[in-house]
Amino acid sequence: MEAIKDCCSVESSTQETAEDCCAVKKEKATTVTECPMCGEKGKDINLLTVKSMLLPIALETLDAHQTYRFCASDNCNVVNFGDQGGRFTKDDVRLPVFQKDHGQDTNVCYYFDWTRSKIMEEIRTTGKSTAVSSISSHIKAGRCGCDLNNPQGSCCLGNVTAAVKEVKQAIQSLA
Repeated sequence: MEAIKDCCSVESSTQETAEDCCAVKKEKATTVTECPMCGEKGKDINLLTVKSMLLPIALETLDAHQTYRFCASDNCNVVNFGDQGGRFTKDDVRLPVFQKDHGQDTNVCYYFDWTRSKIMEEIRTTGKSTAVSSISSHIKAGRCGCDLNNPQGSCCLGNVTAAVKEVKQAIQSLA
């Protein structure tokens, strides 16, 4: 336990050191790539991302020896599934998942706090959205944290672009 505490401390010189000492060695196993609930092909996701998204009670059941994937299907309750049968649903994660929750206050960008309602308000007020350009500027400045903060484990710009388009269409259909 002391070795983990030392290498993961704030004084640790590099991110790799903490990741290396805390890593769980995985054994090769039969790989499941399709969601066991809906059959959609899942996207590989970093184990650290899965851990950061889970509620404590779900985290207690995580099998760190599995490789996890993200299910992006909007009509499926599964968020992450493992190659050896583990799975986590919308009820197991800390925040609503953009692809699975179409609510206005669901994050589109988890790191810079863009929601559908924030995008809609900006478009109603100014006639346009700065979400994509704002996030792009942050990415260029090295401030992105999607790999850990976004349940899909990767950049949110595709989601943000889709949400801006969706909001613009909704506003136009109301006009």
